Amino acid sequence: MAEPANRRMEAVRRHLLLPPPPLPPLRSNPLSSQAEVDPSPVIIGGMVLDIHAKPSVPPQPGTTVPGTVKYVRGGVARNIAECMSKLGTRPFMISVVGNDMAGDLLLKYWRSAGLCTEGILQVHDVATPVVSNVFDSNGELVAGVASVGAVERFLIPSWIYSFHHHISNASLVMLDANLPAESLEAACIMAYESGVPVLFEPVSVVKSRRVAPIAKYVTCTSPNEIELVAMANSLSPTTKYNFQKMEQCKDKAEAVERLFEMLRPAMFFLLEKGIKLLVVTLGSNGVFICCKEHTNFMKDQHKCKQTPFSRQLVQKLDGCFPSNNLVNLCRESSSRTCVFHLPAISASVISLTGAGDCLVGGVLSALCGGLDIIPSVAVGVAIAKASVESEANIPDDISPASVADDAKRVLLSAKTLWCK
Repeated sequence: MAEPANRRMEAVRRHLLLPPPPLPPLRSNPLSSQAEVDPSPVIIGGMVLDIHAKPSVPPQPGTTVPGTVKYVRGGVARNIAECMSKLGTRPFMISVVGNDMAGDLLLKYWRSAGLCTEGILQVHDVATPVVSNVFDSNGELVAGVASVGAVERFLIPSWIYSFHHHISNASLVMLDANLPAESLEAACIMAYESGVPVLFEPVSVVKSRRVAPIAKYVTCTSPNEIELVAMANSLSPTTKYNFQKMEQCKDKAEAVERLFEMLRPAMFFLLEKGIKLLVVTLGSNGVFICCKEHTNFMKDQHKCKQTPFSRQLVQKLDGCFPSNNLVNLCRESSSRTCVFHLPAISASVISLTGAGDCLVGGVLSALCGGLDIIPSVAVGVAIAKASVESEANIPDDISPASVADDAKRVLLSAKTLWCK
């Protein structure tokens, strides 16, 4: 790596030697353990208790109305990790919770699912991150309040660096943008030095701008339309990119073409800034995949571990790849920029929260299981469909058969929009 990058890493290492926050963890420092670790995906970010309120009649200002209120396990990084675990991939989670009811609830589930809690810091006298959301009768978010200060306060570089061995041996690292800037950079550099691919999950428009200092380390990112534009603008000192929400268009093909023309400048600019792969979520209009034609997300195929779930997916999806329509990105060798469109699947919507996280979890689990990029995104779209048909952020009844059938439908309707 170039000399300036080496100096930068030394600066990060010096920063990592700073003392941790005054509130002590409830468990010993994991640096004491030098045991070998499996090349599991590492997920770093928030674990949150979501409070979902859905009125049964139109809400009235200044008073309460009848409806339902539910506690739901949430947090972008936590949701993605749980989704991956339900698809047979065992992620290693690095996060923080408080020593309170919400923290105990989240940790109890994590242990009951057989997942490792070594990377989850639990601290005294700190509130576990909580997000309270109010939805309309269609499951759309009306208003919400997020209290996630513990993530920025305690997921600092020194805690993340404690798991350097896990990160350097990971199959991939996923970071959510709730992390403070110095933690994002520290985790990115650790992964980059070891050749580990990094996925940046933008979380929100405001937090998506945190990509600016780390774009050169990011392998993949998964924004929606407005997050994509915000990310491009955070990296552009002169040109400003724009997105205007379109009116409902009956012709889906026309809507997709118009979206592509609107978003193409921002997508291509982010590729120029070093990001290798964009998975742009478009809601009911599906997903754009934008990358160079020779992109291979999982560079180290030895770290791809097939699970019973991914093995069944590979078997069921074998032979349905429409080679006459799409480029197999991992096996081509050229510098052309390609954009593909994968459609959404019609669904009976119950709740839209968690759908984006399920899409990312499905993509990452499929990639870790050995699938190529386009089939992996098709799997993600299928998992997202299962999510919107469930009240939980992450549905319990995910089966290889249903996922494969829906992923096939997505693949067979996928199209190349640009490859030049």
